[in-house]
Amino acid sequence: MNPDISIVIPVYNEVDNIEPLGHSIINAMQGQNYEVIFVDDGSTDGSNQKLDEWCVRYTNFRTLHFKINAGQTAAMDAGFKHASGKYVISMDADMQNDPADIPRLIEKLSRYDLVCGWRQKRNDPWLKRISSKVANFIRNKLSQENIKDTGCSLKAYRRECLRQIKLYNGMHRFLPTLFKMEGFTVTEIIVSHYPRKFGKSKYGISNRAFRAFIDLLVVRWMKKRKLNYEIDTG
Repeated sequence: MNPDISIVIPVYNEVDNIEPLGHSIINAMQGQNYEVIFVDDGSTDGSNQKLDEWCVRYTNFRTLHFKINAGQTAAMDAGFKHASGKYVISMDADMQNDPADIPRLIEKLSRYDLVCGWRQKRNDPWLKRISSKVANFIRNKLSQENIKDTGCSLKAYRRECLRQIKLYNGMHRFLPTLFKMEGFTVTEIIVSHYPRKFGKSKYGISNRAFRAFIDLLVVRWMKKRKLNYEIDTG
């Protein structure tokens, strides 16, 4: 029997977070028919072995392994394509997202096609919080959006809608806009956010600002060039 919910989690060098994250998901999803798809994005710290060991113990968890690091968008895309649930959840592996928020996201999918998490109270270093606010402001201004926290990976999707979205490298940051461009409905809800306990953040200002800005210009171009027409059947 296919699961109702597929939880897709990109993993890159998060060996110490795998077990606590797995237990947190199990506790949060009691009574639910779900699967978890870990996508190992070419980890080099032993995460791949730890994931395999975990998935042997818990059969509704499975792992896809990349041969080399391909990036978060690629990992999400691979997980989405292997998901079989009616609803798909994406989240980070760093234990900063809370699996207990998943049922609330799913509940909103009765009225919307994409539900975005909004980390209203972020538990990150001050520089990361400020840079994120600036990035969200610029992103919304140039793309004519009003999403408060596009960088939050915790999102819920209707799978039939997600299958119509074509992802390119870096475009996971713009999923709300891509959904709206296809005529799908999008909303946000406040979710929990916790400090990172283990491992190191893979993103900083230096390695994401320029690329994210280029991606933003591409999305802006796509919105302006989108075909809009109606056939007169009268």
